[in-house]
Amino acid sequence: MTRVVHKLHSPHNLHDLHSPYSLDDLHSPHSLPRGASLAARRAARGPRFEYDRQTMRAPGWAGAPGAPGALRMDTFPTANASPGTLSGTLSGTGVAMMDASPLSLCGDGLQNLTSPGGSAYSIDKNSDLGDMYFNMTNYVGDTLKMMCMMRSHHMLTDVVLQAGSEQFHAHKLVLASASPYFKAMFTGGLKECDMSHVKLQGVCPTTLARILTFMYTGVIRVTEVTVCQLLPAATMFQVPDVISACCVFLERQLDPSNVIGIANFAEQHGCKELHEKANQFIEQHFSQICQEEEFFQLSAMQLVALVKKDALNVQDEQEVYNAVLQWVKYDEENRRPKMEHILQAVRCQFLTPAFLSKQMKSCDLLKKLPQCRKYLAQIFKDMTLHKKPVVKERTPNTPRVIYIAGGYLRYSLDILEAFNADDRTWTPLAKLTVPRSGLGGAFLKGMFYAVGGRNNAPGSSYDSDWVDRYHPVLDQWRPCSPMTTPRNRVGVAVMDGYLYAVGGSSGSDYHDSVERYDPDEDRWTLICPMAKKRLGVGVAVVNRMLYAMGGYDGSLRLNSAECYHPENNEWTPISSMRVARSGAGVATLNNHVYIVGGYDGSKQLSSVERYDTETDTWEFRAPIRIARSALSVTVLDGKLYAMGGYDGSSFLSIVEVYDPLRDVWDEGEPLTSGRSGHASAVSYHLCVIHCDQHEHALSTDSSLGGCSTRPSHTLSALTGSSLNGVHGVNGASNMNSANGFTTEPRTNGVGASSNPFLTPGRGLPDGSGPSPPFGP
Repeated sequence: MTRVVHKLHSPHNLHDLHSPYSLDDLHSPHSLPRGASLAARRAARGPRFEYDRQTMRAPGWAGAPGAPGALRMDTFPTANASPGTLSGTLSGTGVAMMDASPLSLCGDGLQNLTSPGGSAYSIDKNSDLGDMYFNMTNYVGDTLKMMCMMRSHHMLTDVVLQAGSEQFHAHKLVLASASPYFKAMFTGGLKECDMSHVKLQGVCPTTLARILTFMYTGVIRVTEVTVCQLLPAATMFQVPDVISACCVFLERQLDPSNVIGIANFAEQHGCKELHEKANQFIEQHFSQICQEEEFFQLSAMQLVALVKKDALNVQDEQEVYNAVLQWVKYDEENRRPKMEHILQAVRCQFLTPAFLSKQMKSCDLLKKLPQCRKYLAQIFKDMTLHKKPVVKERTPNTPRVIYIAGGYLRYSLDILEAFNADDRTWTPLAKLTVPRSGLGGAFLKGMFYAVGGRNNAPGSSYDSDWVDRYHPVLDQWRPCSPMTTPRNRVGVAVMDGYLYAVGGSSGSDYHDSVERYDPDEDRWTLICPMAKKRLGVGVAVVNRMLYAMGGYDGSLRLNSAECYHPENNEWTPISSMRVARSGAGVATLNNHVYIVGGYDGSKQLSSVERYDTETDTWEFRAPIRIARSALSVTVLDGKLYAMGGYDGSSFLSIVEVYDPLRDVWDEGEPLTSGRSGHASAVSYHLCVIHCDQHEHALSTDSSLGGCSTRPSHTLSALTGSSLNGVHGVNGASNMNSANGFTTEPRTNGVGASSNPFLTPGRGLPDGSGPSPPFGP
C-alpha cells in the first residue's frame, strides 16, 4: 500500500508544515490522539516527509548545498509502503510533488523533472540511506516575483524611502539583503533602525526607482542616459552587481573621444578595474586621443602624468612632442609658462637631430620660450656627441611580433610570417610581391620594409633594387621607390628615421656604396661609401652610430668593421672582429652589438662575438649550438633569436634563443620550414588596435590616409560635472583606404645577371642561394 500525501491548495498551509505535529497529521493515516507522544506518532506514520524550517533547504544537497526550497524525504521500508512514491502539490510555492507512481532514478544521479503542475525541479537519491533531495529551480525567481508584487501593492512593507518629492515603499529585509548601506542603516543601531520613513540625499527619484527595481528583480537596464546616475547611486548604496553592470557598459563604450572622461569618472567612484582598462586604452590609442577635445581639456598636471607613461603606444617621440605643442597652443596665453615643465616629461632624447634643429629654428612658440630652446639645444648637442640617452625608450604594452620575409629553399621564397611570442605560434601573412632571398628587412614607423635581394626562380635569376613596404593593418604590400642600384645580401638598419641599405652585390659587382631612404619623401640618397666592399655584411645601430661588420669583398671574408657618423657623413674604422665572417646574423642588445655564426670561407661558424661600443673591444660569448650561416638574428623581450640558416648541407628551421644574463642559448619555436638568406625584424609598436570584435583596424601611418576610429558604441550622454567633461562620439568614421597598395606581382626585374654560375637550385657554402661561388 502506498502512503499518499494530501494536496495543499493554499500557500498559507506552508506555515503548518513548520510544526512536527502538523506534519504527523498530514502523513499519518491513523487517528492517534493529539496528546500521543511524538515518538509514537512517528513510529506509526511510515514514510516521513520533512521541510527544513531552519535553513529552508535540504541538508547535504549535492551540487547545491542548502539550496532554498529543497525538500528531504526519508523512507523506511515497510510491508505497507513503497519507498519513493508521493503525490501532492504545494500550491503557489514552486514546490511540486509526484503523483502516486514510482520515481524513476538513474543510479545515484540527478534528474531534472517537471511536475504535473508545470513546476521544474531536480531529484537526487542517496544510495545508502534511500533519501531523495528536491531542488525547486523556479523557487527563488518566483519568490522574488511575489515580493516585487507585494511591494507594488504595499503589502507588508515596513519602510518608505523618499528621494526628492517622491516616496517608495519597500521591505527593510530586501533592502538590507541587497545593500550593505541599508543593512548598516537598519541593523547597525542608527536612528533609522526604528524609522518607517527615511529621506535619502544625493540620489534622484528615477535612479532610486531603478536601484529598488533591481533589488527586487535582479534586472537592471543601463543606457547612455542612465549610466551617469546609476553608477554614483550604486556606489553610494554599495550594490556591487549594478556597479559591475555600469562598468561593463562603460568599458564597451571606450573610444578615443570619451576615454579620458570615463577614466576620470571611474577614478572618482572607485571603479579600479574600469579605471585601469581606460588607462590601458589611453596608452594604446594615444595617437588618436591627442586629437580629441578631451585631450585639450587636460590640466598641466594630468598632461605630464600622461606623457610620462612608459607604455604610450607611439611610433616615435615626435608624436608626443607635437601633441604637447598643440595642447599649449590650444590656450597659449595661459599655458605657455608651463611649457618648460611639460617639455621635460617628453623624451626629447629620442627625437631626431634633424627634427630638433628644425624646431629650434622655425617653431614660433619656442622663439618665445628661450629656456625651452636652451633645453632642446643641450639635448641636440648630446645627440651629435653620441652620448647615451639618460632616459629609456618607451615600452608599449603591445604584442612583440617577429616578422620573417623571403629566404631561400631550393628557390627564392615569397613567404611572410609572423611569430607571436605570447602563444608561440607562426602566422602566414600576405606574400611578397616577388620571391627573393638575400634581402634586408626592418621596421620603420610601424611598417615592415623588404629591401633588395635576389629572385632566383626557375627560368630567371636577377638581383633586385626593389623596396616594398608591408602594412600590418591591411596585410598588404606597397612598392616604394627603388634603390639607386640592385643589392643582393644587403645589410639594412634604421637610424634617425631613415632606412639605410649597406653594401651587397649586383651580379659580380660588390658594393661599398651606402644609401639612405626618407619615408616621408619616398626617396633614396647615396651617402659616403664604406672603406671596404662588403657582401653579406652585418649592420647594427647603437647611440645613433651605424656599424658595418664583416662580409665578403670578392676575394676574402673580412673581420674588419667600420662606423658611420651621420653628422660628418663619414666612415671610420673600429676594432676588428676576432673571426672573419660573412653571412652572419647581427643585432643590438643592451647597447652591445652581437654577431652570430656566419661563414669563414671554409666552414659554417658557431662562434658568437660581442662588441662594446664604449671600449671598442670584442669578446666571445656562448656559441650557438648548431653552426650556420645566412641566418637572421633579432631581439625580442631582451633576448636574441637566431633563426634558420644553412649548415653546409641543409637549410634549417631551427631557432635558438640567447639569454644574456645566463650566457646560454636555448631551443626556441622552430620556423615553419627550413630557409636561409631571409630577413627578420621585430615590431615594437602596435600598428593595429582592436577595441572589440566590432571595431575596424586602426592605421597610425599618416602617409596612408590617416586613422579610422571605431564605427560603433557611441556614448553621447556622458555629460555633467561629475564626468569632468566626458564627450560623446560624433558619429562613426569610415575606414580610410590605403591608396597605392597593391598585391600584384612584378613581371620583370632589374640587374638581371648573365653569370654562368647562377644556376637555379644551386646553393652556396654560406647558404644564401646562387651567386658567384665562394670557396669550395
